[in-house]
Amino acid sequence: MGTHYEQLTSEERATIMVMSQQQCSARHIARTLHRSASTITRELHRFSNWHSRDESMSDSESKPQAVRHCAYDARAAGSRARLQRFKTRRSSKLAPDTLLFGVVCHFLHERWSPFQIAGTLKLMWPHDSQRTVSHETIYNCIYAMPRGELRKDLIACLRRAQSKRMPRSRGQDRRGQLPENLSIHVRPPEANDRAFPGHWECDLIKVTGNRSAIGVLVERSSRLVMLAKLADATASSALEGFTAKLRSIAQLMRQTLTYDQGKEMARHAELTANTRVKVYFFEPHSH
Repeated sequence: MGTHYEQLTSEERATIMVMSQQQCSARHIARTLHRSASTITRELHRFSNWHSRDESMSDSESKPQAVRHCAYDARAAGSRARLQRFKTRRSSKLAPDTLLFGVVCHFLHERWSPFQIAGTLKLMWPHDSQRTVSHETIYNCIYAMPRGELRKDLIACLRRAQSKRMPRSRGQDRRGQLPENLSIHVRPPEANDRAFPGHWECDLIKVTGNRSAIGVLVERSSRLVMLAKLADATASSALEGFTAKLRSIAQLMRQTLTYDQGKEMARHAELTANTRVKVYFFEPHSH
């Protein structure tokens, strides 16, 4: 068995037919064909539930008697597989001849972004999934079009009007990194086992629109919770708010502070200088 699934061949289906006629188990057949047992089980199940298998065998009268009475037929199974493989796929929601495509094109020519269009479609038809698409679907529809005037026209309607859609990162994280951040893996052992107080974990609760924010500090040993009111979610406000809150605690009770990768902690070096609290950071996507 390889790492990628491969369709059963006609020879393998013939082996399945003969061995199933001999009452061999699916696992025995799988070992013989060097296939997964689930592959054999699915093949037998699909054939047994395929109601049109008799119609696919127009020359069934010419088949041997043993084959006609076999529960699994290799030729009929092969016909079923070919029909399923070349079966017409579901048409795209944004096919060029659909009403939805016309609506999307209209909004694009009005200089709306795909994100705005997707949100508006959900407001127009909140209960009709066939008339709503995501902004990613709109982008994919535009850039998957064959080269021509329509594709060029729709790309020109986009805000950036790039001939090719660029990946967000282009091989690197363009959102910036926190300078000189210390990983949680080098945090002192006493902070990990919660044996001594003075080690804090911190997070930020943002109000809608970042109009204000609240810093939440939790002491790892006692589970004491303290709140720090911030003017907004910027790095300067976080520095000011956490500095004031940490300075209100006795020095012995402020040893370390662990935070996530939020940019509001970009000035963590100044926080350490102001409070003598060592700041550590969780790994990305781990907290």
